Amino acid sequence: MSQSKGDQAFVDAIPEIYERLLVPLIFESYAVDLARRVAATSPPNVLEIAAGTGVLTRQLARALPDRASIVATDLNAPMLAQARARGTQRAVQWEVADALNLPYEDGRFDAVACQFGVMFFPDKTRGYSEVRRVLRPRGRFFFNVWDRIEDNELTAVAESALAEFFADDPPRFMSRTPHGYCNPTAIERELRAAGFTGDVDVHTVAARSRAESARIAAAAICTGTPLRNEIEARDPSALEAATDHVTAAIAGRFGTGPVDGKIQAVVFSVAP
Repeated sequence: MSQSKGDQAFVDAIPEIYERLLVPLIFESYAVDLARRVAATSPPNVLEIAAGTGVLTRQLARALPDRASIVATDLNAPMLAQARARGTQRAVQWEVADALNLPYEDGRFDAVACQFGVMFFPDKTRGYSEVRRVLRPRGRFFFNVWDRIEDNELTAVAESALAEFFADDPPRFMSRTPHGYCNPTAIERELRAAGFTGDVDVHTVAARSRAESARIAAAAICTGTPLRNEIEARDPSALEAATDHVTAAIAGRFGTGPVDGKIQAVVFSVAP
C-alpha cells in the first residue's frame, strides 16, 4: 500500500501524546533492544535518523560509553523538540535533518541507527543509500520495523474497531505504513539496490504491550499517531467518539483493567 502525505504528519498535539502514551506502550522495550545491539559493536560515532521524541536516543546515551558521540536527527522539528525537552543523561547533538538528504560527509559514522522510521521514507532506496554513504567501511546500520499488524494485537483491535466506526471509509494508516513494510526479502532487496553488499542479519522479536487501562491504549493509538489525522479528516468532531469505540473494543478483548497484548517487530543490521 502506498503512503499518503498525512502518514508523515506528526504535528500539533501528536508529539506530546506520542511521547507520554505511545512510547511506554510499544516503543520502550524495542529501544532497549536496538541500543544494546548498537553498543555491542562499540562504535565511536553514532548517527540516529528519524529519532522522533528520542526514545532510542535516551537508550543509546545509557548504553554507549561517554566517549562515543551521538548525533540524533529527525525531519520533524516538533518531534525533535519533544526529544530535546525530555533530554538525555549525557550530551547528544540534536539536528533537524532529512534522512533522504543527510547533511554529513561520506564515511563519518561507525554506526547508524533507526527505530521504526524507515517505513516513513518516501523513497526507501534513497534513504538506505544515504545511510550507506555516511557509514564507514566497517560500520553497520541497525534498524527495526513493525511486523504484520496481525502480530500486534492492540493495534489490530484498534484498526478493526475503526473499520466498524467508519464503515464507509476505514482509516488504514496503521496497516498501510507502520505495519505495511515488514517483508525481509523485499527490505533486503532495497538495501542491495542502495549499494549495501555486506551481510544482513534479521531477527523477529516479540514483546508485550502494556497499559494501565484500555482507554490509555486507545488514546495512544488514536491520538498519538498520524491515525489521528485520518480520523479527523473523516469527521473533525469524531475523535473522542472514535477513541471511545476503540476503548470499548480493547476492553472487550483484554478486559476493563490493565491490558497486555503481544507486539512484534523485525530487527535488521547490515554492513556496507
